[in-house]
Amino acid sequence: MENRLPTSDTDFVESLIPQRYPFVMVHELTEYSENHLLSGFEIKAENLFIQDGLFQASGLIEHQAQSVALHTGYKYYLLGKEAPTGYIGAIKSFEAEVLPKIGDQLKSEVTILNEVMGVTLVDIVTKLNGKVIAKSQMKTAVK
Repeated sequence: MENRLPTSDTDFVESLIPQRYPFVMVHELTEYSENHLLSGFEIKAENLFIQDGLFQASGLIEHQAQSVALHTGYKYYLLGKEAPTGYIGAIKSFEAEVLPKIGDQLKSEVTILNEVMGVTLVDIVTKLNGKVIAKSQMKTAVK
C-alpha cells in the first residue's frame, strides 16, 4: 500500500484503526508527524451517533479517540508493524461548542503532548468549516 498523504482511501484508513464499520469515525488522514496528525470525517445519516439529525457529543469523543488511534496506526504502518489495539484511559477534559449535523465534514488535529510506556497524553481540537467546535485532552493506552 502507498503511504502518500493526504488519503481518504477507505480500506487504507480503516486498516490503521481497530474499529470496523459501522463504528468507524474517521475517513481521512491529511497530515502526520511524530507528534501531530490531521484527520477528517464526514457525518452520514446512518451513523450510530446521530440523534435528531445531530452528531452527538459521544460521537465527537469517539471521532477524537479514533483520530488518536489513526496516529498510532500510521506510525506502526510506517514501521512495517501491525498497530496495537488502544483504549481511552482517561478523558481529562472535553468541551463541545456545537453538535454537527448530517453532511458536515469534521477536521481534527491531534497533538501528542507526552508518550511514556504505551500511555499517550493528547490534545485534540475538532473544527467544522474552520471553526473550533470541540476540544479535549485525553490519555490513551495501547494493549
